[in-house]
Amino acid sequence: MLLEQLNELLADTSIELSEQQKQQLVDYVQLLDKWNKAYNLTSVRDPKEMMVKHIMDSLVVAPHLTGSNYIDVGTGPGLPGMVLAIARPDINFVLLDSLGKRVRFLMQVKHGLGIDNVTPVQSRVEEYQPSVKLDGVLSRAFASLQDMIQWCSHLIDDQGVFLALKGQYPADELEKLPNGVSLSQDISLVVPKLDGERHLIILSKD
Repeated sequence: MLLEQLNELLADTSIELSEQQKQQLVDYVQLLDKWNKAYNLTSVRDPKEMMVKHIMDSLVVAPHLTGSNYIDVGTGPGLPGMVLAIARPDINFVLLDSLGKRVRFLMQVKHGLGIDNVTPVQSRVEEYQPSVKLDGVLSRAFASLQDMIQWCSHLIDDQGVFLALKGQYPADELEKLPNGVSLSQDISLVVPKLDGERHLIILSKD
């Protein structure tokens, strides 16, 4: 029972969700499992594993978001953007991916689950121009920090931040940050039932 599993995982965190939000996350996992068979959206095949490796791994970022507009670049099937949109209905998320099948899946999730604060967009990141000022760029396993900054700098102004979800602390990448960008915060994330390190690296423009 996925809902029971989700409740047990959430009990190990300080994240509080409504019953509706929990049900949306369960429905999302079930849709991901169903579409994955035809579209190959994720290498994780077991819905119980998805709940830990995708849902919880994304959810732990939710308490650290400030502002009201974010873009998730290279979102894939909506990770972390769709999960965060469910957890943070007060924030609007653009979910950007270059592959049509992923964006079609995201549209299905948006309409099927009634998630109003996401806008799935099919585009290459360097060609996308946001219609509103973005507070941050999110990426999970998308690219190196250098590539993220190079490809996404035009998406945020001087006040915006880059948020990269990383496994191990990316010391090598941080040493090679370009001029004008610096490490603002390194937040160690604890994901229940998940082995290995998790870091949220927040970069800001100087």
